[in-house]
Amino acid sequence: MGNFALARKRIQVLIALTLIFMTIFIAKVIWVQVITANSIRTWAVNEMENVATLQAPRGTITDVNGVALAKSVNAINIVVDQSAISNPAFTAKFAAPILGMPVSELETLFTGELKWKLIYRNAKPAVWTALKNAISEHNGALEPKEFDQRITAFYPERAYIREYPSGSLVASLIGFVNQEGTGATGLESSMNSIITGTNGKYSYANGYGAEIPGSQSEIIAAKAGTSIRLTIDRDIQWVASKAIADAVKSSRASSGTVIVMDPKTGAILAHATAPTFDLNNRDSISLAAMRNPSVQDVYEPGSTGKIMTIAAAIEENKVTPTTVFTVPYKIKRAGSFFHDHEKHPNQRLTTSGILAVSSNTGTIFIGEKLTNNQLHDYLAKFGIGVSTGSGLPGESRGILRPVSDWSGTTAPTVAFGQGYSLTAMQATSVFATIANNGVRVSPTVIAGTNEANGNFTPAKPRAIERVISAETAQKVRLMMESVVSGNGTAPSAAIPGYRVAGKTGTASRYNDICGCYSGYTASFIGFAPADAPRYVISVTIQDPKGMHWGGYLGGPVFKKVMSFVLESKHIAPTGTKIVPVALTEKALIKTKTNTPINSASGDL
Repeated sequence: MGNFALARKRIQVLIALTLIFMTIFIAKVIWVQVITANSIRTWAVNEMENVATLQAPRGTITDVNGVALAKSVNAINIVVDQSAISNPAFTAKFAAPILGMPVSELETLFTGELKWKLIYRNAKPAVWTALKNAISEHNGALEPKEFDQRITAFYPERAYIREYPSGSLVASLIGFVNQEGTGATGLESSMNSIITGTNGKYSYANGYGAEIPGSQSEIIAAKAGTSIRLTIDRDIQWVASKAIADAVKSSRASSGTVIVMDPKTGAILAHATAPTFDLNNRDSISLAAMRNPSVQDVYEPGSTGKIMTIAAAIEENKVTPTTVFTVPYKIKRAGSFFHDHEKHPNQRLTTSGILAVSSNTGTIFIGEKLTNNQLHDYLAKFGIGVSTGSGLPGESRGILRPVSDWSGTTAPTVAFGQGYSLTAMQATSVFATIANNGVRVSPTVIAGTNEANGNFTPAKPRAIERVISAETAQKVRLMMESVVSGNGTAPSAAIPGYRVAGKTGTASRYNDICGCYSGYTASFIGFAPADAPRYVISVTIQDPKGMHWGGYLGGPVFKKVMSFVLESKHIAPTGTKIVPVALTEKALIKTKTNTPINSASGDL
């Protein structure tokens, strides 16, 4: 009886142990096949296959018509498994002439136990093909006993390099990417988060240094970056670039900028700078040359700034286009003398005449009709000391000191365009405000975005602000037409058949090195047709040698670029006639008495 009970107890223990073992086994099966299946598969892939990054291409940057200005093209990153290289010295000597790299550098890269080591970034497909073929030929010629001389462990990873078909055409605006494929300057930098794609992963089997065809398996799909469509028109950009490059060269200037803008939408059709650089060959280019001068470099505008003073005085009903002033060559304010560019006797000029001949003393008189706060606030409303909102990297706000910091000479200096600083983009925006009936529209170079599937999303409408009334803007535009007349400072900007309005500027240039004024900034900014403005063009030339007048240097550049813009955009002349505004008291009297004006005598 005792033996039977003992045997029964043993059977029960055995059954219990069997049940426990079966429970553990089933739980383990569930754990392996269900709960951890994905992680085990990933581990198996890592152990049995090679896993590589599936690089995503950056989005393309195009002009307004879809012409590529920056795009990603196929390349290959060549990597090695150091632990699989049995003879680093021999392998380095073999690969060096194919890769064009020093043997010593390659030997260092081949030595170690890393499973992944990048040795050649962004190789052209032809380089990888040459290396792969050489490895195959070498290994195929060896006997089995010569295994130590077998070349293995080279693997390709798909990559992309950035190519710039536009070369130097829009270099400072587009910018470039660094070696890691990240935007470093220009739009490549500021739009990097949008342009950058999302990398994926894929696995592959390998044999003697090459992917085995058909073994590739995508683990995570790569997603291409979003493409950017600019407002830039490549053809207009080319004409503007050529015109400013020629002007900078002939005047021996340090730099120059041309901006073409649609005043109603804020769209920038051209953004040309000189000197420039080739985005495809920038190794020897200095960081200074890579700057975007249109938004990063500030300067005192000089006489182009008189437009804001005169517009403010008209808006505040302090003057009219025909208000007459006695304008001397020189006046004294707060112990300092201010004078015009050329000596002259006292003149009886209208507000329009003061603008036409660009009189400093006359503009000071007009500015004195305003309080310091009014003058300051109008400049701020026109965008001085405020970001334009262009979104371009490194944009400066310019310099406009608060009235509390003004001295006795600040107001007269500010009135004729010195004593504050702006960028070429801000200066263009000022004239675009006049052209757009007094409404300031934030400039932009972004027309919209294109997703990988081709869907285009237009950019949001630009921020707008009314600065002056449409009536004031119209009066100022009519006054500005006299600047390009035979009696103005820029007859070289006139375009046959079209009404053109503009303003010249010749300002002393502040030199940061000496902390003094040396050299000049020459500029001309205008628009056409003057009575129904479609486009605004600014021309800025820094530190020209010799002749430095804004009308002489900037007028011809404006005429060349604007003529092409009007033709390419099929803008016909309006057909309206210019109604001359009296520039002198004598001409004003003749107009009021209906006495014919003798244009030959200059009484306009």
